[in-house]
Amino acid sequence: MSTTKYTPRPQVKYKEEIVSALMEEFGYKSIMQVPKLEKIVLSQGLGAATADKKIVDYAIEELELITGQKAVGTISKKDEAAFKLRKGMPIGAKVTLRGEKMYEFLERLVSASLPRVRDFSGISATGFDGRGNYNLGIKEQIIFPEINIDKIKKIQGLDITFVTSAPTDKEAKSLLTKFGLPFTKEN
Repeated sequence: MSTTKYTPRPQVKYKEEIVSALMEEFGYKSIMQVPKLEKIVLSQGLGAATADKKIVDYAIEELELITGQKAVGTISKKDEAAFKLRKGMPIGAKVTLRGEKMYEFLERLVSASLPRVRDFSGISATGFDGRGNYNLGIKEQIIFPEINIDKIKKIQGLDITFVTSAPTDKEAKSLLTKFGLPFTKEN
């Protein structure tokens, strides 16, 4: 009986196809120069959490279902009277994925979740930050198959940040496109 370890498809694809394709496209001299996906951060900012503390608990629970990893609550760093916010109040939830879990999540996002978005025509290519990172906003957390719609208290959005080692947005976009992220074609 062989005990072969499961390796997520995007991780295999990166090693076998993407590295050589990026080296050819950008003319890198060494494999170490090729950009890689370092981490994926999922976060939810929950403004309503100032009134109801249970909202953060629900958000943490949902992020854990989506990612299969423990999520943490985030707290405010300072007082903000305009938002009725005190320092130390819970205001959101986040989870950081690295390694195998990151690649598994990426595979599920591209193959199962994004196709479930209503009127989906690709993701915007304007979410790059100038330093090779990409931010994607999801309007409804129910696009993830792990979420049971019947148990949802409130439909909320979440932000997904792809942190790459790419020095430019062009290189990061090329990397993420090769991983299968469906960017819209913009002129």
